Amino acid sequence: MAFFSDVHGHLAPLEAVLAELARRAVVDVYAAGDHLFGGDEPHEVWLRLVGISARLARGVGDEALAAVDPSRLVPKDDAEKARLERFLATRRAVGELVVQRLMRLPTQVRVPLLDGSELVMVHGSPADPRQEMSHELDDEELLALVGDDPADIVVCGGSHVPFQRDVSGVRIVNVGSVGEAPGGRVAHYTIVTPRADGTLIEQAHVEW
Repeated sequence: MAFFSDVHGHLAPLEAVLAELARRAVVDVYAAGDHLFGGDEPHEVWLRLVGISARLARGVGDEALAAVDPSRLVPKDDAEKARLERFLATRRAVGELVVQRLMRLPTQVRVPLLDGSELVMVHGSPADPRQEMSHELDDEELLALVGDDPADIVVCGGSHVPFQRDVSGVRIVNVGSVGEAPGGRVAHYTIVTPRADGTLIEQAHVEW
């Protein structure tokens, strides 16, 4: 299985990741949210994700596209004005039907694994889908964001920086970002291989 997040409407890095997954014969694809807002190809990204039957979780940006009334947004400076224009352009590009489908995406996707454990994919965290689990948080802060979720592996996005950490028996895996990874033209993805004797997790990236 492949997990990635934060495509943000950028088709080229998504295609680079999907080409690498095809080369590795990975067909089960999961995306942890913030799929469309940000880049110039939101509709193309949506069609590509739907076309490969990716299982999608809802991110903060996805929810904003679906739930925020743009008529209530009043930009305070040029940066906010540019962001609003991008927001409106994304909504126009994808259309109302896709916007409604974004809102119906689940905030969590659960996957049973061969060794009897469970994986949960979220955009932010199990305790709060809007609160990201970043590498800068300490173990106590991460554990608070896991909350009382029973999953053994938490796969998340949001921060755009990939990392893995074991906290009180829970493996936390941030899969980074496909479309807006810091540091240049790289796209992150994570391969999860379920096995009866334990699940293997490999974090990787591809240049585009």
